[in-house]
Amino acid sequence: MNISPEELNKPRLMRLATYASVAVASILIGVKFYAWLATDSVSLLSTLIDSVLDVGASFVNLIAVHYALQPADREHRFGHGKAEPLAGLMQSGFIFASALFLTVETGRRFIQPRAIENSDMGIVVMVLSIVLTIGLVSFQRYVVRKTRSVAVSADSLHYMTDILVNAGVILALLVSAYTGWLWFDPLIAGVIAAYILWSVREIAMDAFDLLMDREFPDEERKEIAKCVRAHARVSGMHDLRTRSSGPQQFIQLHLELDGDMALRDCHEIADEVAASLRILYPDAEILIHQDPHDIEEDTPNFAP
Repeated sequence: MNISPEELNKPRLMRLATYASVAVASILIGVKFYAWLATDSVSLLSTLIDSVLDVGASFVNLIAVHYALQPADREHRFGHGKAEPLAGLMQSGFIFASALFLTVETGRRFIQPRAIENSDMGIVVMVLSIVLTIGLVSFQRYVVRKTRSVAVSADSLHYMTDILVNAGVILALLVSAYTGWLWFDPLIAGVIAAYILWSVREIAMDAFDLLMDREFPDEERKEIAKCVRAHARVSGMHDLRTRSSGPQQFIQLHLELDGDMALRDCHEIADEVAASLRILYPDAEILIHQDPHDIEEDTPNFAP
């Protein structure tokens, strides 16, 4: 089987995305830690905690992507793609823990408010953080478009929330510095914690769906059925099953053909149908079983 240059490039892109994530998170930890010591801002502390967890999550991603890209072997005939949603589920745990810690710290600062010092330095650091994060997210989105990587997609979503978090910290520093409202800093930190808790839901649900072999969306399943039935010699189809395992997709179905047709002809038609489906899903592993069209099978009916 010929592999296109684009297919060969996908593992390289996924690895580069994980390396970039670890590098950016490590830089942000250093500058945010320095800024937090200088300002004593709880909202800045919130984004520092988030960056520390980013490094942990990014290392998990790096390991998961490395494992997911390993080819199928004797013990894992369907490949190692499930490592990606496992990493996504672990990421959601990291994010949830950071949100809980931040909620506790926000409550303490409401009870014992403190003035923010050196707010200008904190603002400069946050602007730098936003610029670096936007660059990383742009690259991650490019990688996701090319590879459909679940782990990189989850990481990108996390960093998207970081952009909003950093913008909120800038607002908190400005308002606290120029109005003297000491409660505004922990208020922004509390809003950030709530937003983080909300964002973790999407990451966790996507990872859970992949681990549970959730079917493709109904629109995609209908498109698959339309493509199969478009073949002139196909009488129908049934028992369509679809799932994803990391970047790898799986499609299997039963093809209904003339029962008097020669086996070689049935095989050629199935190959032609598979070739048509690969135009829609170039990364998919496609398994087609041929049935005589006049035989009823006792299979669940989940027709698209």
